[in-house]
Amino acid sequence: MNQEFMQALQQIEKEKGISKEILVDAINAALVSAYKKNFGSAQNVKVTIEPETGNVKVFSQKTVVDEIDNPLLEISKEEARTISPIYQIGDIVEVEVTPKNFGRIAAQTAKQVVVQRIREAERGVIFQEYMNRENEIVNGMVQRWEKNNVMIDMGRTEAVLPPSEQIEKEEYTPGSRLKLYIVEVKMTTKGPQIVVSRTHPGLVKRLFELEVPEIFDGIVQIKGISREAGARTKIAVHSTDPNVDPVGACVGPKGVRVQSIVNELKGEKIDIVKWSEDIREFIASSLSPAKVVSVEINEDEKAARVIVKDYQLSLAIGKEGQNARLAARITGWKIDIKSESQVEVRKGEEGETYESD
Repeated sequence: MNQEFMQALQQIEKEKGISKEILVDAINAALVSAYKKNFGSAQNVKVTIEPETGNVKVFSQKTVVDEIDNPLLEISKEEARTISPIYQIGDIVEVEVTPKNFGRIAAQTAKQVVVQRIREAERGVIFQEYMNRENEIVNGMVQRWEKNNVMIDMGRTEAVLPPSEQIEKEEYTPGSRLKLYIVEVKMTTKGPQIVVSRTHPGLVKRLFELEVPEIFDGIVQIKGISREAGARTKIAVHSTDPNVDPVGACVGPKGVRVQSIVNELKGEKIDIVKWSEDIREFIASSLSPAKVVSVEINEDEKAARVIVKDYQLSLAIGKEGQNARLAARITGWKIDIKSESQVEVRKGEEGETYESD
């Protein structure tokens, strides 16, 4: 090593925030291991690095004794006093044993230590950065597939989109860009692992916050989201300003706001419903696009009986019960849907009942 290397350590300290002393201590420890490995020594050794020149020296540490049992670890009093007359029995004498070619080994070892420490420091910085970004939305580019996981390029690091967080039938082509929701950040032996999602309801919430200024400003509030990723989402909104229509604000002029979100979610249908403190109104709204005739509620059982026009029954229930199921989730109530004719003829038939998860 040389003076330029020591100056490089100072530069690393400034740029990476890694203390020069920490680097030197780590290099010292690595050089001791390198010496013992390359020169097969069982001695107690110490390595010093001169801070100005970068010169490396190896010293064997020996205990002063009357009679030598192990010459690698001990030195006689007579020999010790040839080095310095002040040495007494029990003192530690340092004898330089620097090999001729140790400079090359030292430089190579030091470089490896520095690279490793820089890598560890950068991993720590990335972990700290993303640890505070859980539940946020990020942009990423599909990089590659690893088994069933999709690896996402985040710029400074990589994230993983596991199968459980992938939308069924959505294609993840290398090079394509996506918005993703950070569900977990954890430190592993290989560095920080960032788990992202395309199915989490929080993704829809964050997309609306990005697209709708009234939500960002707090005028329009998101009261609930129920989602079956890739198929349909219901989002309940409320306005704190009586002059602002929450549904209209989310839809946007000519539907541009909600359409932008639909495009990002590759065509997923989105129902924006108006939240109300009146549970009857909220349940009726939650079954949109179906029109509801009446809602009867049983507060003790948190159950509602909904009546719709005959021609609206299939719309209220939705394909394979999806519309009613999402309505039950977003309201938190059991919903029993019947048509007017079912009620009138009193056949005693049970309607379609859906429960929140």
